[in-house]
Amino acid sequence: MSLSIKRLESLALRELSLILRQDAKNQKLSNITVTEVRITNDLSFMTIFYTFYEGKVENYEKALNDCKGYLRSELAKKLKARKMPELIFKYDEALAYGNHIENILAEIHKNEKK
Repeated sequence: MSLSIKRLESLALRELSLILRQDAKNQKLSNITVTEVRITNDLSFMTIFYTFYEGKVENYEKALNDCKGYLRSELAKKLKARKMPELIFKYDEALAYGNHIENILAEIHKNEKK
């Protein structure tokens, strides 16, 4: 992967986080944390991994897909890109999985003390 794509991913992550926090009119979008951005080598797709603190995945996925055009146009302005990749949103399950493992370990630790 080229250095310019890595740089573009980093910029997109930062700018998209700012757009979601400050500019988006949908209140649900301000609760979303962007964890990673991956861009294909041909710049045709941008996969955005996100997580949130409360609620259901379906609600946030619908909110993101409803404002996909707005996010894409705002991101294109901020990145000054001529060709903006198609946005794909995926829920990042790493945080939920980590919490699940932590709960299991806490339960094991609690049972050992008994």
